[in-house]
Amino acid sequence: MKHYIGIDLGGTNIKAGVVNEKFEIIGKASVKTACPRPAKEIADDMYNVSVMACENAGIDMNEVEWLGIGTPGIADNVNGIIAYSNNLGFKDVPIRKYIKEHIDKPVYVANDANAAAYGEFIAGAAKEAQDAVCITLGTGVGAGVIIDGKIFTGRNLAGAEVGHMVIGVDGPLCTCGRKGCFEAYSSATGLIRMTGEAAESNPESILNEYIREKGRTSARHAFDAMRAGDKAGKEVVDKYIKYLAAGITNAINIFQPDILCIGGGVCNEGDPLMLPMIELVKKEVYTRMIEKNTEITVAKLGNDAGIIGAAFLGNA
Repeated sequence: MKHYIGIDLGGTNIKAGVVNEKFEIIGKASVKTACPRPAKEIADDMYNVSVMACENAGIDMNEVEWLGIGTPGIADNVNGIIAYSNNLGFKDVPIRKYIKEHIDKPVYVANDANAAAYGEFIAGAAKEAQDAVCITLGTGVGAGVIIDGKIFTGRNLAGAEVGHMVIGVDGPLCTCGRKGCFEAYSSATGLIRMTGEAAESNPESILNEYIREKGRTSARHAFDAMRAGDKAGKEVVDKYIKYLAAGITNAINIFQPDILCIGGGVCNEGDPLMLPMIELVKKEVYTRMIEKNTEITVAKLGNDAGIIGAAFLGNA
């Protein structure tokens, strides 16, 4: 059986996995990214953590077919370069060259959200699709788009930045510099911001009580307070779902995918999040009068999506 290395390069951790032909991860390892530091050092650690993953899988590093890397930012797979990554402080980093100093195997590189989307496409929630959009609700809003079975990157390799569609002109400032982006409202960061604002405006609420008890505001507090019957918590959840539905409706209207899947910790809320959001999308989507419409579902692979997708970038 053939084996492949998938590397999920993040701002906090470098994670590697050995993936077999059945899309099963048979060995994993991780180390701290420890940014900022020279890109060559990080590349050395990417190779080293891959060796550790192979050891945990019981195979030799030379037995793998290739290595695939999912990285935050703009990745140029043709030239094997991380063209730009604000999270890592990278610009025009020849990542393929650095890895091949250690091992003479093919090295593929893609944006991390695209790699995760490809993972869901080949082995997860979008497996039966031809066209798919995969959105991750995390610190930001990451997205990957698959069209006719291929990752869409656009002319400058920065395509599918769904998180930076403006859904509220003059809304809160986004990390990209624009105001009112989908990401500013629907990321976990956006939910935390709205939760904090509501708690401050409602000092006697259960929501505010939860935050005082924990000493911090989390993305779960609004949903927990809503389930406890708190009005302020419900208002935050309703507002969050409204913005989430708006962004998802926009993505469906643009791409008309077979499947749109949503991942990230917020999705652990399950039906209280998904059911009302899907109903709003059904009412607003442009194709609402047509019987055949996009299936909206929760991503299946969780944190493994990026590793599995990266491992199979040689086929993408």
